Amino acid sequence: MTSTPTAPTDSSPAAPATAPTVLIVDDSRVSRLVARQYILALHADWTVVEAATGEEALARAPEVRPQLVLMDVNMPGMGGIACAEKLRALLPDAHISLLTANVQDATRNRASEIGVGFMEKPITPERIARLTALLGH
Repeated sequence: MTSTPTAPTDSSPAAPATAPTVLIVDDSRVSRLVARQYILALHADWTVVEAATGEEALARAPEVRPQLVLMDVNMPGMGGIACAEKLRALLPDAHISLLTANVQDATRNRASEIGVGFMEKPITPERIARLTALLGH
């Protein structure tokens, strides 16, 4: 009779999960600061990375690998919808949500088409709590 090898058992506790990284993309420094403060008030151990443009977000995303991206729609250069579409391809498992004062149906529909969330501005603690809850932490 042959025995099947088994993997050694490890009774040590599992390594702690890495705290999530959030990428905030907004041309408004104030909006980025407010979102950062609300996120860190809820999750002090999370990493928050900022980008002022869509181009900057695309440059930083491969390095920081965010699990959550909060994206303004109206920004100079590459807009939020175009950037979110590129980030969706780059980060297929990330939660990406547009944060915008632009509440037109066309914007909502486009967000849905590319598989990203949509949340109205202004940024509030309650809205940030709903978004961060997507990560289950």
